[in-house]
Order: sequence, then C-alpha cells, then structure tokens
Amino acid sequence: MMSKRGRPQGAPDLSRRRFIIAGATASGTLLLGIPLTSFPSGENPSEGDGRIGFYIQVLENGDVAVGHAQPEIGQGLRTTLIMLVAEEMDLDWKRIRIEPMPLGIVKTAEGYTWKYGGQGVGGSTGLTNNWTYMREVGATARLMLMQAAAQLWNVPLSSCDTRPGVVVCESAGKQASFGELGKLASALPLPTEPPQLKPMDQYRIVGKPQRNEEVRDIVTGSIKFGSDTQMPGMRYAVILRSPVLNGTVRSFDDSGARAVKGVLDVFPVEGPEPGAPYHILAHGVAVVADSTWAAIKGRRALKVEWNDSPNKDDSSEKFWQQNAEMLAGQGQIVHSKGDFAAAIAAADKVVKRRYEVPFVSHAPLEPQNCFAWVKSDSAHIIVPTQMPGGASRAAHAATGIERENIRVDIARSGGGFGRRLTNDYVTEACIISQKTGSPIQLFWSREDDIRNDFYRPGGTHELIAGLNDAGKVTAWSQRLASGSKYYRRPNMPDENLWQSELYPDDFPKAMVDHFRLEYFHNAIGLPRGSWRGPAHWVNAFVVQSFLDEIAHETGQDPLALRLEMLARIDEQPYDGHGGPVMTPGRLVRLLKFVAGRIDYGKKRPPGRGVGLAAHFTFGGYAAHAIEVSVSKSGDLIIERIVAAIDCGFAVNPNAVKAQLEGGTIDGLSTALGLEISVHGGQVLQRNFTDYPLMKIDRVPALFEAHILDYDGTPTGVGEIGPPPAAPALTNAIFNATGIRIRKLPIAGQIQEK
Repeated sequence: MMSKRGRPQGAPDLSRRRFIIAGATASGTLLLGIPLTSFPSGENPSEGDGRIGFYIQVLENGDVAVGHAQPEIGQGLRTTLIMLVAEEMDLDWKRIRIEPMPLGIVKTAEGYTWKYGGQGVGGSTGLTNNWTYMREVGATARLMLMQAAAQLWNVPLSSCDTRPGVVVCESAGKQASFGELGKLASALPLPTEPPQLKPMDQYRIVGKPQRNEEVRDIVTGSIKFGSDTQMPGMRYAVILRSPVLNGTVRSFDDSGARAVKGVLDVFPVEGPEPGAPYHILAHGVAVVADSTWAAIKGRRALKVEWNDSPNKDDSSEKFWQQNAEMLAGQGQIVHSKGDFAAAIAAADKVVKRRYEVPFVSHAPLEPQNCFAWVKSDSAHIIVPTQMPGGASRAAHAATGIERENIRVDIARSGGGFGRRLTNDYVTEACIISQKTGSPIQLFWSREDDIRNDFYRPGGTHELIAGLNDAGKVTAWSQRLASGSKYYRRPNMPDENLWQSELYPDDFPKAMVDHFRLEYFHNAIGLPRGSWRGPAHWVNAFVVQSFLDEIAHETGQDPLALRLEMLARIDEQPYDGHGGPVMTPGRLVRLLKFVAGRIDYGKKRPPGRGVGLAAHFTFGGYAAHAIEVSVSKSGDLIIERIVAAIDCGFAVNPNAVKAQLEGGTIDGLSTALGLEISVHGGQVLQRNFTDYPLMKIDRVPALFEAHILDYDGTPTGVGEIGPPPAAPALTNAIFNATGIRIRKLPIAGQIQEK
C-alpha cells in the first residue's frame, strides 16, 4: 500500500519546477527524465515502449534496463547507483540490465545544462551527489507502474503495492509483472512531484552487501575499457612529447618515421607556452599509422631537435634546497587564529619538525587514451574520463564545433585517482583527428603516462607546536613550501595558490586557541593536479607524524594525546571537502576501535611496533592501526593492518570495504617507494621498474577492514582510505626501531640507519 512508504526525515520537498531545476543544474545530480520545456526537440522520454524517463526501460519479458550515466573508474558506482534505483522501484535484482549512457547536455537560452543531471566523479561525490536523485528515479518508476496497474484494473491507486518485480492489489486479488505493465506505464504522464521514498528500515537491497556487477566481465575480459575501442576506419596515433619540461620543437626529421610500414602522417602538436594554462601538457610531434605498433615504431624513428626550455635546469635537488631557503624567511600568512607568536613565546615547551613529501604520479593501470572522430560539423569522442563534461569542453575548444554536436561516450576507465579529471588527452586526440580527417585512437604508453602527468604536488612542511606545563598543545603552526596544484590554472591569482595545499579547517584548527598557516610557492616546472584527496594525503602524513613526535618529546601516549585534543570540542564548522561540519567524536570512536582490535597497549618485543593515525576528508572518517616488524638488517615487514571507516551509511558494504582496502594499499604503496624526481628539467622515472608499486607479498594476510555506520546519510569513501595509512606505518616503524621517517618515500631509510 502507498501508506506503507513514508518520506524520510530531511528528504527534500521539491515541487516539479524545483525538481527540474535541481536535477538539471546541480553538479553531480541525476534527472529522472522529466523533459525540460526548453528542449528544442520537445523530446519526451516516455513513449509507450516501456521507457520510463531517460533512465528506465521495462521490457516485456520482465527485465528492466537501468541507465548508468556516471563514469566508472573502479569505485563500484555501476553497481551502487543501480542499487538505489532497484531499492525504490522494488526490482528483482537478478532481472536488471545496466546500460551505459553518453554525456547528456542541452543548449538553452541561458547556456548549456544537463540532460540527465551532472555527470562526473571526483572528490568522493559520485554517490553522495546522486543519493537522493537515483532513489527518486526508482520511486517515480514504481509509482507509474502502480498507476498503470490501477488504471488497468480500475482500482484506487491506494490499493496497489509492489513486490519485487510485480504490482499487486490484494483487495482485488490482482497481480501483474512489471513487464506486463511497462508499455502502459511509460505512456502515462510523469508525476508532477518527487514521490515518497522508503524508510530505511524497509531496505532489502541498499545497505546490504551486493556483488560488484562488473567483476565477471572484468575477469572474463568481456568488459570494454577505453583502450579497447575499435571503430571502422580507425587510425592509431602516438605523440613524441618534449622530454624537458616546457620544451618546444625547433625542428624534426620525419624521414625515418615515414619509412616505417604503416605510418600515414607525421606533424607537430603545439603545447602551451611556459606559465600559460594547460590545454595539453607538452609540445610534441604526432605519428599516425594503421596500427599501434607502426605508430610506436615511427615515433622511435623520429629525430627531433628541441629548443632550450626555461625549466631546463629544474631538479629535485634544487627544489628541496629552494624550499629550505624559503622556510628560513617569511611567507604568506594565509590563516591566523589567536596570537600564535605570543603563544609560542609563552609556551613551556616548543616542538618543531620538518617533513618532505615528494611529487607522485597517478599511474593508473590503463594509461591515457581517447578515440576521436572530428568531422566538419560534428565530433564523436569515446574516452575513459572522470569528467565527460570537461571532455566536451576540451573537444569544443580544440575544434570549434558546437558542444551539442559533440557526442561523448564514457568508456570504462582502468583507474582514475584524479588523473582523469583533466581531459588534455581528449584535446590531443581531437587535434590529430581534425588534422588528418580520420577517426583516430590516441594511445599513451606507460612511459608517456609516468613522464607526462599532473603530479601530486611535493613540498616541505615545517610544523611548530607550543605546549603548556601540563603537556597540552596550545598553539600550532604549519608552514609549507611547495608546488601548488593551482599553478597555471586560468585566472588564478598568486595569492590564492595556497588554497589547494593547506586547509584551514583541518585538525587541529578548532582544538587550539592559537593557529597559523603560512605558505611559500615554489614554481618548479612540473605540472600538478589532484591525486586521491588532493592535499589530504600529504597533510595527514605530516600532522599525524607530528602528533607522535609531540607525544614522544613530552612523554605522552600518542593515542591519549589524540583523544585529548579531539575531545576538546563536540563539532566544528568545516568549509569544503566534506563539510559543513566535522565531528571529532567520530574520529575518537574509530581510533579507540582500531586500537582495541590491534591490542595497542600490549608490550611488544624489540623490533616490533604499532602505529596509529586518523583523518577526516570529504565527509568520511578513517583510522588505521598498523603493526610492523623490522629485522636487525633493516628488513621491514607489515605484520598486521586494522583499518576502519565511518562513511555515515554504507550503501553497498562490499564496495566500501573494497575502497578502504584499496585505498590503504595505495597509501602504503606510495609511502614505501613512490617518487617523481627531476634532473635537467626531465622526469627521471619511466615505468614501474623505477616507479615501483607495492607488490602483493608486502600486504599482510592479517588485514582487517571495518565499517562503522554512523547515521543514515552516506558520505565520501574514495578519498578517505589512503591518508591515515602512511603515518600509521611510519609511526609503527618508529615504535619498532626508534627511526623517525620524516622524508618520503621510505625506500631504504631504515637500512641506511
């Protein structure tokens, strides 16, 4: 009965007009398919063929096709978002077909807007931005099926209800499958208001572990990644990019390349001028061929002379030296609370430490690639991207073709981690296709990917804490000299470069009376971008390491110090990255949990130690406890990992656990051995041989991943797993050996001591 389904507390009460506006313009949200009056075609997605809105088609055999419009980069959205529809529509999970959808944009008098709602994933928002709307998609379809049944049976709508895959009217003794009602339901007008949603205590799919629907396709090789694209008449392209940062082509000899069988064309590709915003990463020379191998062989045969670059003398050594020199002076005070200088002067004890965190590459398993077919007045793009809207804009900027005439199909990505928020490779593919007049598939090799990335910024952090005679932290400062992620962004003033690197509301801003952040920008020529939680991984490492150092310096227990500081307030306003509020008690709960699971207080033999760390970002809370052993010769073994996450409400516990496990491994892998270094203006790393990811034999069998639900609202998951892992590891190393790791990666520092 309809009365059995109540609207949950806090759910939006949207009129049809407000629902259209919200669904059409709010970033990351989804629209059921209510046709906008501004559609020039007057398109109505309900056509009497079983299609209910843009997202749902009920087939006569009872199967239900559900559209999936968001990029899938391995986070499990292809399953999780469909769960929301299935829950509210009352679908039989075994009768669902998941159908990929292209980018949907519509040109209106006010500009471009979303056809299906915002399409893009990043910042742990893929689920949270779609939590309400995808449930409303399913609930609307269910309501329309019940309306169809009531009309067919000539009974009141209030007498109808659903069971998985069927509509029933108990009072009339009637029952019909969704397949029988699909055509009639799809011919009905769409509801004028969002329907009531299920109370959570009635969930049978959401909140229950569900199998990732992609796994079988991945294991059997039937899933199609972007690099699997095959289209009639397609050519293959690679680019020889400048090996020196911001280098330009002086001249090139392509005779050897053109002599390679299968090579069809060779021409230069113009990159940005030094200091200008990026549209692509580098100047280079493109080689187009009838096979990937021919294109690669042709590239190897190229002879290119490069102009001197203003960054030809850039080096890692110079970068770290410049950082140290800057920190010896006065920087930009970007945030100040209380009187830090006076508090430090009056402190009974002052602790100061410096930490170095390197540039790192995203290194997704699938390097960048893009199919593009640019015609005179239209274009077709097939690309693994996190931001298909950005791909559309990139294609328009490269070709001049109006965006409504550019089709963007979203390929399955073989990893993203923030790299595919940027669509430079789409621009490259469009330039090449437009130049040749052919459909082309642009491929990047592993070497291309490692040496041409928007790297996570590196930097030197100086942390200072003042303590009173009771050992309580009263003043805190973080001073940072780094390459800003915002460097070379359009319309970005220098005074705002710090905003991507230091977050004023991060711990422990609200817990101390005197707090100051200071920034120095190092304009090294490396491109920079978002990497798994922007600067949160870095800041979690330095802050959580520093807390342990304060505890050791003052004879306190590291866990007790954290708990004391977190207990000073009940909650704090938090601007951006998961706000508007951060609740310290949720971190307290996680820290106590992981400490208990790993038996934190147990005395361990020499060479064995446990470390703790916790962090908040993008709405999610996580804590790690890691136990290690270190032999006398310095061999490190990670013996045990206990990880716990509070993401509010786990829609699919299997997916949350997988992301926590994967994020933990990524965090440890990065801490153990990953670094991008520069010499003579060139990135030195080329492949996994010198950019060594963590191998499976370093992951302990004793690896626990726990979900501690908090309420009924899901929060971000993708970014919160990695940050606490690295400091928990290095804190454990200190407790096992007395060696404090202040410079990443760890690499051979234990053996060197």
